[in-house]
Amino acid sequence: MASLMDVLPPRYAGARLIASGGMGRVFHATDSDLRRDVAVKLLADQYADNEDVRARFRREALAAARLSGNPNIVTIFDVGEYQGRPMIVMEYLAGGSLEARVQGRDGCPPAQVLAWLEQAAQALDAAHAAGVVHRDIKPGNLLLDRRDQVHVGDFGIASAVGLDSFTETGTILGTAGYLSPEQARGERATAASDRYSLAVVAYELLAGRRPFESESTTAEAARHATAPIPSIHDDKPELAPAIDPVFQRALAKAPAARYPSAAEFVADLRAALYEDAGTTAWIFPAQPTPTAITQVARPASHPPPSTTRAPASRRWLLPLMLVLLIGGGAAAVAATQTSPPRSAAGKRKPVTIVRTVTQPGTTIEHTVTAPAPPPVTTAAGAVPPAATQVAKATGANLNLEGYAKMRTGDYRGALPLLSQAVQQLSGTGSLDEAYADYNLAYTRYELGQCTDLLPLLDHSQAIQGRRTEIDALRRDAQKACG
Repeated sequence: MASLMDVLPPRYAGARLIASGGMGRVFHATDSDLRRDVAVKLLADQYADNEDVRARFRREALAAARLSGNPNIVTIFDVGEYQGRPMIVMEYLAGGSLEARVQGRDGCPPAQVLAWLEQAAQALDAAHAAGVVHRDIKPGNLLLDRRDQVHVGDFGIASAVGLDSFTETGTILGTAGYLSPEQARGERATAASDRYSLAVVAYELLAGRRPFESESTTAEAARHATAPIPSIHDDKPELAPAIDPVFQRALAKAPAARYPSAAEFVADLRAALYEDAGTTAWIFPAQPTPTAITQVARPASHPPPSTTRAPASRRWLLPLMLVLLIGGGAAAVAATQTSPPRSAAGKRKPVTIVRTVTQPGTTIEHTVTAPAPPPVTTAAGAVPPAATQVAKATGANLNLEGYAKMRTGDYRGALPLLSQAVQQLSGTGSLDEAYADYNLAYTRYELGQCTDLLPLLDHSQAIQGRRTEIDALRRDAQKACG
């Protein structure tokens, strides 16, 4: 094997090998010219003289470069050759891969899995819209940054519209455990094949095993094409039975029978995991005083994030399922300079939907039927008595206390509680911290305050991932606060 001095340009001196396999080797290096960490992918030694493989490697770079700029796709910085060997320089992601993160674990928390899946789904839908099919979606190609955000990488066997095909029908490319039935049969992969592979990843992340896991790769590939779809509820009984129909569709043998987009698959999975299992949430009604909670819709100014085909009874809940009360979170927002007044018609008031939260081995019932407390009237900057009573409570409980006041419209009473919650939870990186940040931001917004509102939203998003409701509130806050 040639030394690094022979295969890498001098500007990447000090590089270290971090991955090897497939078509190339990947090095972590510091670009001495631009002073940034990068990942450098080189064509593997055994392929250096194979012009067909060299052409495939170059096509990888072109396919991936077309997608650079998407927040959930690995960014390509440079494509070229050194010493006659093709080279791709891309962003370095310090969090490793989902494969390394979940190895040996018996499934991951559903909330975390859904956050990862939503980010991967966004990337895949964007790639498919650009005419790019990945063909090898697996945990090893889902890379994490320092904030645990997913970036889809290694379009090593991707095909792109406008580029000559480099995979003949009858050639199987991909990884056996995640192959779609059509790929296992040697047929050409499509966007539906990527969505199938994402469903296999979802199954593995939730259940701790792949749906068609076998002792040999050949047998596993064959089972994708011929075996009936297993019940994930049987594999992992603590998961809601309602997710089985979602996987039955997502893993359908016929591509046309699967979900038409990755986002719709994840939306239905979220609804099945949480709403059908029972959960506590709150939503923004279209009108200040709804007449029927079950018919509450999103405000006209905030369009739904997807055209999911989930039943109408749960469709309105899909975009808020990560901003839920799961063992101590809730949703709502805020900050401390005066903003321009808003009309009553545009004012959003929380409405609470109450159910029992069922999680692995735990059933928690949240009571939210307490009557509204009398109005809190305090001098500017004074702390209401309620804050003193729970001053020593945990950050999660303070968040719940604040949320309870928000629910009744007592934002002045909620403000000091949520401020303490954010302070106590700061730096934990937990979902409770994300929810408390969002609740405080919402409360401040309702009080016409602006200080630190946007940083609170940014921090909440950094923990729990991008949410439609965070984006909507950020837009409103920017308009109101400048």
